[in-house]
Amino acid sequence: MAKRNLYLKVIPAEEALALYFDVIKERVCPKTEVIPVVSALGRTTVSAVYAKYNSPLYNSAAMDGIAVTAAKTAEACDFKPLVLKKDDYCVVDTGDPIKEPFDAVIMAEDLIETQDGEIKITEPAASWQHVRPVGEDIVAHELILTSNHKIRPMDIGVLLSAGITEIEVYKRLEVAVFATGTEIIEPDAQIVEGSIIESNSRMFEGLLTEQGANAHRLGILKDDYALIRDNVKQACEKYDFVIVNAGSSAGTEDFTVHVLRELGEVFVHGVAIKPGKPVILAMVGNTPVVGLPGYPVSAFIAYRNFVRPLVDYLQNSAEEDLEKVQAFLSKRLVSSLKHKEYVRVKVGKVDNKIIATPLARGAGAAMSLVRADGFCIIEQNQEGLEAGDKVTVELCRSIREIENTVVSIGSHDLILDIIADMMPNKYKNMYLSSSHVGSLAGLMALKRGEAHIAPIHLLDEETGTYNIPMIKKMFTDICRPMALIKGVKRVQGIIVPKGNPKQIQGIEDIVGLRFVNRQFGAGTRVLFDFLLKQKGISPKDIQGYDKEAATHMAVAALVQSGAVDCGMGIESAARAMGLDFIPVGHEEYDFALEKSNLELPHVKAFIEVLKDSDFKQKAGEMGGYEFSQSGEIVFI
Repeated sequence: MAKRNLYLKVIPAEEALALYFDVIKERVCPKTEVIPVVSALGRTTVSAVYAKYNSPLYNSAAMDGIAVTAAKTAEACDFKPLVLKKDDYCVVDTGDPIKEPFDAVIMAEDLIETQDGEIKITEPAASWQHVRPVGEDIVAHELILTSNHKIRPMDIGVLLSAGITEIEVYKRLEVAVFATGTEIIEPDAQIVEGSIIESNSRMFEGLLTEQGANAHRLGILKDDYALIRDNVKQACEKYDFVIVNAGSSAGTEDFTVHVLRELGEVFVHGVAIKPGKPVILAMVGNTPVVGLPGYPVSAFIAYRNFVRPLVDYLQNSAEEDLEKVQAFLSKRLVSSLKHKEYVRVKVGKVDNKIIATPLARGAGAAMSLVRADGFCIIEQNQEGLEAGDKVTVELCRSIREIENTVVSIGSHDLILDIIADMMPNKYKNMYLSSSHVGSLAGLMALKRGEAHIAPIHLLDEETGTYNIPMIKKMFTDICRPMALIKGVKRVQGIIVPKGNPKQIQGIEDIVGLRFVNRQFGAGTRVLFDFLLKQKGISPKDIQGYDKEAATHMAVAALVQSGAVDCGMGIESAARAMGLDFIPVGHEEYDFALEKSNLELPHVKAFIEVLKDSDFKQKAGEMGGYEFSQSGEIVFI
């Protein structure tokens, strides 16, 4: 009589998986490879990816029409249309370069063409009207994707736009799949009494493909010990992972566990789940082998509990759990009755409320797709949505990720990219989402309960100190205690082209030059206004005072392109773009928050990254930072 294969010990599923993971982590490391970006869909990045080029590559027309010099159109009005001479304009299509002396575009539909071939306009053009400035969407050296990011179609488009043609990713796992059983037949075989159509291995193929692995179904093996042993041995030598379906139970012809004990080591045989008890977790050399039960439901449940997490680990990927959620809109959205609009949004959970913050809505803003956590849909019969409205968001990320994401709204700095990259690596399932709106707007978002932290660098002119006076001023009417996470001390200054051709030495030297400013409410702009006041310079004397850029890197990109002569920004941005830098002062870049938020696990992870030596090294390499107080807490 054949010997039955009895279970010696049945253990909890979590314990079984943990035991097996310990073995695999000791013996097997995820493999990597460099592949073309165009072939990278669904793959996972090994390290952070930074832009090689700006997008657009040059100042370009955002509309079909004519390029003009804005200053020459100032006298145009309805009752006295301005006639443009041929030298006053240039016909352009969307995407055409806009070169000096032209600095604005008038849409074709706003032009009046006479029978004599003249062109008239009835209103003046504003400088940079309908012009996409160089680097508007993507700035060279800007973070495009973090490490451990699953590449999506929109990511491929942005990577190529940024000049990235090859990327290092984790290799797809090569998985061999066997079905065993003398009674098992292929679906197209002749059915006889006692035969069972084999389907589980095809299900495993689909599940593996969904996870991004390459499945290799190697057919059906009859219940023959030597046949199973020889085929499994060969598969273990050729493939990264082996699944043996059926033959894992206690029948007299269930040979799988005996084969695996002969070829290698069996760590688990039988787990405390129903259905799905007959699971085998083994290693043959350095190849993981999993034996799964033959009943379809058992096979599926066992796969989900054991194979899926192992494949995710070996490919450094994670299962997606996409869904719809109800969220509160952070700001008003105006829309047209003509369209059903999908607005890209950042989503975060703040004070037990899910907050949706709209991203750039322009058709050229491809990075908003990469940054989006989901889509808020405005139906065709709606003119828009008000701030505070409850909306449905179709998520691109799992709710688990969103609940473990630090929502940062405020001032921009390159260190946020480093922190966003490090957090999920140092602290599993902890993330940072940042929106760059300026220091004052960040504090307002914090006050409305739309963010966990607000990066700020606001100088108080009366005391000469940073950040704390403004927090006290803005939050006097709120009873909740506030705090400040100390960030970095950084150098602010004037970003100029390599070689400093205009010989700029200080703020007074930019009068008469082409300048780019930061947006209203940005701490850099507050500092710039303070310095102008100190020097007795009127903003009206600064050419380009009203020309705004949303980030330090965007300022650097405009300087590098030659569109402006200089701009205010931080030293690290100048260095990243290979530009020169004239320091004008040091400042404190910190993170305001409610005291209660310090207890959140993801905020704690954020603070620990600020203290981390790897963070300080990476930020220090960019230049212009000092870390003596990074991660310290000040209670206000």
